Amino acid sequence: MEKSQLIADIEHANLPTLIPVLYQLTGDGKWLADRYRPTRSRGMDDNDSGGFSPEVAAEIKAAAVDAVLAHEAGTAAAVPAPSGADLLELLEIANGESVPPEYVELAAEDMGFAAPPARTAPPNDIDIIIIGAGISGMLAVIQLREAGFDRIVVLEKNDDVGGSWFENRYPGAGVDTPSYLYSYSFAARDWGSHFAKRDEVEQYLREVADDYDVRSAIRFNTEVVSADYDEAAARWTVRTHDGAELSAAVLIPATGVLNRPKVPPIPGLDSFDGPVFHTAAWPAGLDVSGKRVAVIGTGASAMQVVPAIAEQVEHLVVFQRSPQWITPNDVYFSAVDAAVHRLMARIPFYASWYRARLSWNFNDRVHASLQIDPEWPHIERSVNAVNDGHRRVFTRYIESELADRPDLIEKVLPDYPPFGKRMLLDNGWYAALKRPNVDLVTEAVSQVTSSTVVGADGTSADVDVVVLATGFHTNRYLYPMRITGRGGRTLAETWGAENAHAYLGITTPGFPNMFMLCGPGTGLGHGGSFITVAECQVRYVVDLLVTMAQRNVKAVDVVPEVEAEYTRRHDDAHARMLWTHPGMTNWYRNEAGRVVATMPWRIVDYWRMTRSADLAEYRCEPAAASPATAAISS
Repeated sequence: MEKSQLIADIEHANLPTLIPVLYQLTGDGKWLADRYRPTRSRGMDDNDSGGFSPEVAAEIKAAAVDAVLAHEAGTAAAVPAPSGADLLELLEIANGESVPPEYVELAAEDMGFAAPPARTAPPNDIDIIIIGAGISGMLAVIQLREAGFDRIVVLEKNDDVGGSWFENRYPGAGVDTPSYLYSYSFAARDWGSHFAKRDEVEQYLREVADDYDVRSAIRFNTEVVSADYDEAAARWTVRTHDGAELSAAVLIPATGVLNRPKVPPIPGLDSFDGPVFHTAAWPAGLDVSGKRVAVIGTGASAMQVVPAIAEQVEHLVVFQRSPQWITPNDVYFSAVDAAVHRLMARIPFYASWYRARLSWNFNDRVHASLQIDPEWPHIERSVNAVNDGHRRVFTRYIESELADRPDLIEKVLPDYPPFGKRMLLDNGWYAALKRPNVDLVTEAVSQVTSSTVVGADGTSADVDVVVLATGFHTNRYLYPMRITGRGGRTLAETWGAENAHAYLGITTPGFPNMFMLCGPGTGLGHGGSFITVAECQVRYVVDLLVTMAQRNVKAVDVVPEVEAEYTRRHDDAHARMLWTHPGMTNWYRNEAGRVVATMPWRIVDYWRMTRSADLAEYRCEPAAASPATAAISS
């Protein structure tokens, strides 16, 4: 490729990403000097300029061009796989701040500098049923096959892959995690935008399904009704909505938590004459142009819907029970320039470092600031000094966006600590609220009539369409399936109402050979990409199944004391975090106040916890010896 093209493309580079690239290509220690250390990113911004002066920026770009051209001419990278203290220093330089040393191993694997442990099962007859063909279910198919398990059936209630991304087609639907992080670590894509909308995410998942032949394992339009464990046979029998029965040794529910819409019991909802629907069931072909629309709720889906339709509707009324904290992002609305795609393809290590920076910025960076300081005197507004600083920053942003609408500032400014609910990115929310055809009502809805939505304090709005942006049953895991384990005991009986718990969020005593993906306590409240968590969980399950195949074990059931101790640590950790703060409600915790849905750990902690499975933590049932296993054992 021509030098001129590289020179032009490098103008679109993220400069903090180029610094470790330069060091790896050249081995020149000068790139570790203070002169080339970028500033810390502001909030969750990309910080493309790195805070460098024009002179230093030009020097970095010119050096990068020379280094890439030299590499293309045959000069090998001087430091192809940094590790240990060297990698830590590069991580800190790239991010412009200190990074805990425990991130080195995780980063090395994710960036391809160290090979993850790869395990392959011996020939085996382990058959597996996976429920759901969303992100986790697809991942499980891919990695189980790679590990030597080929007797896999996926039962999917929809007619294509994608899970939540297949179902949620409301206007404005998209990710609030950067596209280059919201991706499988092994399946890169030239993303069209920094924060992809639903159609691009769904297309990505379909392409992955094609590339890895995932569909050949899937039975579409097949909804699971129940699953029962047969102790004598050590097998699961799964029944579907059409009366079919399937049997397998291993059951992997991969249904997630954002798949069963929560419709509140609003009096009169069924009497409304016009369309009334949950965001997850947005009617195909619905045209809201010129309509009067009510949106009930102000969470993540409402924040995406409202700006997307505000210009089309005649009048939009938003009913808000509680406001949300929102942060800006400098590239939220930006398309990814074709030059960036060329940089990622052409410059060695560039894509890996770009993703590594996103990983730190969006995954665990904020976690320490979510711990409750028992000495902090202003617990009513924040949980520690850093969290209070976040409050000031986000408040200033709200005030700047709504400087000409002090009435709205009062309505949208939360009175609970930042990050008490999942932090949302501003996708035009405040701009939409300022429109003359949009009203924000700070009341819960008390009733709906044939043509009217009525607030708790009496505010009434005549509307043609009602949109329920009211979330999902996030604390009712595997709902509404009936899952029955040992002794005929169901999961619902084991957990009680909305109080799920599981070892590592994956497995529960009394339900042998059942391994949940996106199970209880594994959601990300502090930010980050769920795909990272899914890869941790699937790696653990694969490792466990490989070990079972190697040792000729037919069933494993986590020891109750192991699961109880994990749950105790999980709950104790949450008790020290802001999600138990009494000043707000969130979808993370149940009515009793226990945090059910999200993990208290940093992602790096969970990555270590799930790195390998230990059969000592399980009650194991040996299988009868077979020629294949006997040969391996000997």
